[in-house]
Amino acid sequence: MRFNYKFSILLLFAFVSSCKETTKPAQKAVLNEVAETDIIRIPKSWVDGRVNMAKEKLGTSEAGKVVWNAMEAHGGLAQWYTNGPLSFRFNYQPRDGKTARDSYQTLDTWSNRAVHTSTADSTAHFGWTGEQAWVKAKDSTAFEYDTKFWALTPLYFLGQPFVLNGEGVNLELLPEVTYKEQKQDVVKVTFDAGTGDAPDDYYILYFGKESHKLAAIRYIVSYPEYFKEGGHSPEKFMEVIGENTVNGILFPTSYKTHWLTKDEKPGEYITQIDVSNVTFENDLPKDFFDVPKVAKILNE
Repeated sequence: MRFNYKFSILLLFAFVSSCKETTKPAQKAVLNEVAETDIIRIPKSWVDGRVNMAKEKLGTSEAGKVVWNAMEAHGGLAQWYTNGPLSFRFNYQPRDGKTARDSYQTLDTWSNRAVHTSTADSTAHFGWTGEQAWVKAKDSTAFEYDTKFWALTPLYFLGQPFVLNGEGVNLELLPEVTYKEQKQDVVKVTFDAGTGDAPDDYYILYFGKESHKLAAIRYIVSYPEYFKEGGHSPEKFMEVIGENTVNGILFPTSYKTHWLTKDEKPGEYITQIDVSNVTFENDLPKDFFDVPKVAKILNE
């Protein structure tokens, strides 16, 4: 699922002129200032506006209040955006021997852009610019899966609950359940038609009633390239495991995915996902998420 965020960011650049009489320290300051303007930055005013808008919107429903409390428990939406682009390794390993997906990835958390690098070949990359999917690899078998679909997919697991404040997101409060002997608030997430590549996807999220932390994710996959005649995968149940706090934001360390049973419990264990190398990047150049030279543009 890909969310399309609409926003405008105004950046003010200061251009400083110098002459031959300028002292060396001043020249250094000018060089540093120019370099700074070439780095991805997001204004505090945009963060504040986005957070206030999300808080107001989520506060209008009981489901939204649960999600807002979860955002606060995971470090806060303001901190999420202020930290800058997110990098991590997402190692997805099906237990039945089907195609694994293992990459280092960097994602722009406020405009949904991504760059992935193969963990097996550091010269093999793919990504999403917000408009175009691309791949750059010497070996056509470097990525034996749909890289356009996968470019943002890990974010919509690791980025929960923060990714739920975008446009086209609908929240419904379901009856509470008990999971691992703890009462859980349950929120179903659906999407407006035309939202991302698979608007028929849905998530059902379990948040600890006392802790407000994410405990489990139920979901389907309805990506049209996988289901050309419509429909979706059977529902899956993903256990959220471990805790790792980075720059004030709480992340899991792994997930265990199961098929969902008829009584809505985790059944057969089908996929192990390990999350590591989690950092926020505050010094990326502005062109980091652009299509690299000689990359292949997908689906054009």
